[in-house]
Amino acid sequence: MNIVYRFRIYPNKSQKELFARTFGCVRFVYNQMLAEKKEYYEKTGKVLKVTPAKYKAEFPWLKEVDSLALCNAQLHLQTAYKNFFRDSSAGFPKFKSKKNPVRSYTTNCVNGNITLQNAKLELPKAGWIRIKQHRSIDDRYILKGATVSQEADDKYYVSLLYAAEEPEHEIRPVKTAIGLDFSMSELYVDSNGAHADYPHFFRKSQEKLAREQRRLSHCEKGSGRYMKQKKKIARLHAHIARQRKDYLHKESRKITNFYDLVCIESLNMKEMSQDSRFGTSVHDNGWGMFTDFLSYKLERAGKKLVRIDKWYPSSKICSCCGKLKKELKLEDRIYSCTCGNQMNRDENAAINICREGLRISGVELETERKIS
Repeated sequence: MNIVYRFRIYPNKSQKELFARTFGCVRFVYNQMLAEKKEYYEKTGKVLKVTPAKYKAEFPWLKEVDSLALCNAQLHLQTAYKNFFRDSSAGFPKFKSKKNPVRSYTTNCVNGNITLQNAKLELPKAGWIRIKQHRSIDDRYILKGATVSQEADDKYYVSLLYAAEEPEHEIRPVKTAIGLDFSMSELYVDSNGAHADYPHFFRKSQEKLAREQRRLSHCEKGSGRYMKQKKKIARLHAHIARQRKDYLHKESRKITNFYDLVCIESLNMKEMSQDSRFGTSVHDNGWGMFTDFLSYKLERAGKKLVRIDKWYPSSKICSCCGKLKKELKLEDRIYSCTCGNQMNRDENAAINICREGLRISGVELETERKIS
């Protein structure tokens, strides 16, 4: 089992220059290999095998950076090719652009060339770098590699890959279960009737973002003032993303700690985000990220996440009598049934999702605890 820890690093001026050269060399090698592979395939119909070592004689400056970073660029290209031939919807490998605001390279741990100790990290060619290690790492884990990245706001991070033995998770008996129904305005509504009350980080910063974007539009492209304003906008976007991620981590941890079985719908968030009416809200909520966090947290705790088919009519079934109400419009926020049941549409759906998840899992709970 592989575990990744991500920390912020604080390189000095010379280390930043080295990272910039490494990012550029990795991009250059990747694009060179991709161009030669495409040309060779168009001429012969065969796949060309090429390595970064081929270019070092012609371009000696490639020797100045970590050679393992160049080797990993080759592996990433091979993976992109395999993904394309396995599933064409993945898309053909694309050339890497210098204008990409996020830059990174990956290196491997060989003979102890990567070391983490005393709030410092040693990387090949770069030496010791100050690191903010906010989490402890088990001494039994084996360090396999590191990915250095520079975000759009010019902050540097390192993702350390560790190999760990697969833990024997004790499968816990299901005593508590909950259903979560995706809500455009609140992230989710659960089967207890609780609403997530999601703080819309992007919506709250939208006016400020628009104001900064207008200032950017008045700057001369490529000027110092333009680049300064561009970084200011990038920092604002990064702040929003971190706010969202922090909230989703805490919310998923809270649910994991309290429930043994969590039931959700399998929604196609990509399709929903393309809708002009509520695409922004879908992106702002981060439901896909939230369910990913839930999935691995529950798995590590020996608990279970059940995904209900997206075509299951959770919103149209009465949670009291089980009657199906075929005509239910999206704007109908109160579910009314002939049996006398009147309740919030999302709360009704969450109860049905929970019951369907219990049925799929073959779990029977006590009546008073079925939706607790």
